[in-house]
Amino acid sequence: MLESTPRETTVGELRAAGHTRRTVKAELRENLLARLRGGEPRFPGIVGFDETVLPHLERALLAGHDLVLLGERGQGKTRLIRTVVGLLDEWTPVVAGCEINDHPYAPVCVRCRRLAAELDEDLPVEWRHRDERFGEKLATPDTSVGDLIGDIDPIKVAEGRTLGDPETVHFGLVPRANRGIFSINELPDLAERIQVALLNVLEERDVQVRGYALRLPLDVLLIASANPEDYTNRGRIITPLKDRFGAEIRTHYPLTLDLELELIKQEAELDGMGAEVPDHLIEVIARFTRLVRESTAVDARSGVSARFSIAGTETVAAGALRRAALTGEERPVARVCDLPPVVPALMGKVEFEVSEEGREQEVLEHLLRRAVAETYRRRLGAADLSGLLDKFDAGESVESGELVPSAELLHRVGKVPGLAKIMERLDMGGDSPGQAAAALEFVLEGLFLTRRLSKDDTGTTSTYRT
Repeated sequence: MLESTPRETTVGELRAAGHTRRTVKAELRENLLARLRGGEPRFPGIVGFDETVLPHLERALLAGHDLVLLGERGQGKTRLIRTVVGLLDEWTPVVAGCEINDHPYAPVCVRCRRLAAELDEDLPVEWRHRDERFGEKLATPDTSVGDLIGDIDPIKVAEGRTLGDPETVHFGLVPRANRGIFSINELPDLAERIQVALLNVLEERDVQVRGYALRLPLDVLLIASANPEDYTNRGRIITPLKDRFGAEIRTHYPLTLDLELELIKQEAELDGMGAEVPDHLIEVIARFTRLVRESTAVDARSGVSARFSIAGTETVAAGALRRAALTGEERPVARVCDLPPVVPALMGKVEFEVSEEGREQEVLEHLLRRAVAETYRRRLGAADLSGLLDKFDAGESVESGELVPSAELLHRVGKVPGLAKIMERLDMGGDSPGQAAAALEFVLEGLFLTRRLSKDDTGTTSTYRT
């Protein structure tokens, strides 16, 4: 809940209220310790890092260290950096109109020092919310020192100030994050000569702009992110800069299937779509993602992002939504027939080994079938499916497809003894036609993959028979 903005509007009122000045790292340390003692969540929304990454991050923050998060793409590095902002105070006072958020008790820029000398206790104060105390920059090859640190502002010069006047400086992103947190994503992509400009920020805590005799003792926490292969492939973090970071923290993909499932359910935007994706299909996507990561056909250095599984789940939901729109189904529920379109949709998210060129789709389709089979064995491997198998032993066949409505599929299969128990094993508590059809189609595909049924697949329809 957002607290109301404090009322103090001058330095005198601030002192009377008993406000004390803290550095941003002391602020983070004290607030983190308070949450640790109180057992409160420190980094909400972060999945799978509780026992591995977060303890290292907490130690780095308690030590007051600038840090680098090192890990493959899609491991939640940027998300983790942004959650650190939640450890800042809700509101903090700054000199009114200051570009670099000077503290009213100890202003550092030329303008604010001049105003403080003139106005003393009447120096105007305004309040910054913690969300305004975070800055970030994606490191790109065209990033300049002026972008990060600052440069001469020609407009201020044109207004009549001399080039030697420090107030002609236009501050860059780092000084503007003073008394807050600044993040540089993909740091190795930053040109080495630009990385040099950060050396003073990390060690001497100041900035230098062109030839100005300008010293700004910045109060900032600097957090960078990088991919491991960037050290040798696309670029590197220069040694003096690496040495100035207090901590390097390795991130990772979810270590267990349960964590993968939790991440998908948290991040996939399904509620707004209006389509239901049963748990067993989400498990298929989670297993598929893990199999792709482990595959020798995939370039392990590139990794397989968490966005792979999230986009896959949303694609499956979209398939159910499309079917409902075309066939008039009232409640869209995803089925196994919605899984194959995931492969072409996600192919661009995977970097394959050179030796697999031309086989990319074949590899992913094989791994998807394995994921379905593994999920089927875990969920229904010991289930009694004789009621359904008896129908096929009698010579019946069932045709399904991405545009076959759920009610039509149930009509084609007919009454299946034991269907309620099958749905119970699949954690499907409802009794809608869509859920029943999703359960039955999953069983049919599982029986095919375990070689108890055969299947004729035309691409848009599948016919199951003995």
